[in-house]
Amino acid sequence: MPYGKLCCRGFYISHKPNMEQKNTYLAVDFGGGSGRVMAGYIVDGRLQTEEIHRFSNQQVRIGRYTYWNFPSLFAEMKEGLRKAAHRPDLHIRSIGVDTWGVDFALTDSAGNLLALPVTYRDRRTEGLSRQFMATCDADAHYAEAGLQTMDINTLYQLLAMQHEQADLLAIARHLLFMPDLFAFYLCGSATCEYTIASTSELLDARTRWWNEPLIRRLGLRSDMFPAIVMPGTKRGTLMPDVARELGLAPDVQVIAVGSHDTQSAAFAAPIPAAESATTAFLSSGTWSLLGIDLPEPVLSPEARKAGYSNEGSVSGGVNFLQNITGLWFLQQLQAEWRRQGCNYSHAEMVQMAEAHVCPTLIDVDDPAFANPQSMEQAITDYCRRNGLDVPASHGAMCYCVIHSLARRYAKGIAQLNALLPAPVRKVCIIGGGSRNTLLNRLTAEATGLEVYTGPAEATAIGNILVQAIAMGDIAGKDQVAYC
Repeated sequence: MPYGKLCCRGFYISHKPNMEQKNTYLAVDFGGGSGRVMAGYIVDGRLQTEEIHRFSNQQVRIGRYTYWNFPSLFAEMKEGLRKAAHRPDLHIRSIGVDTWGVDFALTDSAGNLLALPVTYRDRRTEGLSRQFMATCDADAHYAEAGLQTMDINTLYQLLAMQHEQADLLAIARHLLFMPDLFAFYLCGSATCEYTIASTSELLDARTRWWNEPLIRRLGLRSDMFPAIVMPGTKRGTLMPDVARELGLAPDVQVIAVGSHDTQSAAFAAPIPAAESATTAFLSSGTWSLLGIDLPEPVLSPEARKAGYSNEGSVSGGVNFLQNITGLWFLQQLQAEWRRQGCNYSHAEMVQMAEAHVCPTLIDVDDPAFANPQSMEQAITDYCRRNGLDVPASHGAMCYCVIHSLARRYAKGIAQLNALLPAPVRKVCIIGGGSRNTLLNRLTAEATGLEVYTGPAEATAIGNILVQAIAMGDIAGKDQVAYC
């Protein structure tokens, strides 16, 4: 095979491996508002990362539904992989994809996409979880699924499709969650990774496999659900046409990482093994995920009532956690104020909050904040309904949100302590929100615990660490420094 930049004639861009090249793992990390391709490599025992390509992720309303623009996202992913392939200093070993949870798409028997994936924020599922739970014993269902019941979960999206798009379900060959879908069109392997499948409410939390009795009870076809693979599984090498198009070597592996972004982030949390039973992680981003890594699920009625989920972890166990609305508040306010001509950065919003202390606390779990047309108006209306002082400035509104989030984390820790044999003693904050010093300080004050931060790029780092382990380049994450 020739070396050099000859991809225009069908050759891959391969720079003969030498001492100057770095063994590189590419993390494709999709978030609700943006995505990026990150490169990771280990130099002198330290994991280093760099951003190769960043792009926006815009939801698209077409007809009755709001979709993810999968063709655009796939094209952006390919552009990032192509940029990495052109780097002469990178010897690309593998690719791993992570995304948000619950959303999926259907493919036919030829592997064609049947329809664009509908976003979890679409209103087609409103009220369906309540209807479903009225037909079953809530504690018995939780003892199987171990997941917080939310309208956005895959189970209720499929119920909505049964009512409105039954024809698609009838001809579907495979249901693929978002990271599995991207991987499928890279390597051709139709499998579902454990951590992302565990967000569906369709897994048996004890067996880590599809809950086939429930699937049949719902009137769904069990053969539509592919085999589940664990994090660290090699899905396969790039399909030849994909490798040629991108200029990548045909032996580049596609790895099943912790493909639910929360689980990749949790894997990167710098929690010593000796403290794992008493240190909670808080993955702080659009959503706040507060929990602790456990070998086995907690499936009690008390856990269900507290709103805890048992999501699959990279270790093969579970992360016992709560989904809490997080920086979504500030992101929505930021976008809204930008349209009004106030172009605040996130750091500026935190500075404004520090200068405008506000005593008002809101319930961040209130459904009014799920997807309002105006977040500022939603907060104002909530305060008026509940006899609270309306924050008098943008800074005061930011402080109100940040303080309310910290108080909600304290509530989550108290609920966690009531369900675990040993109380939580420390909280490790990871993800983009770890840079929010005010939120970190208020969380420490509200919980009374030691709060420390891990990497802001936790998701990409966790993704890359799993790849390096899967490729046999390191035995475990403790072999490299990354914080």
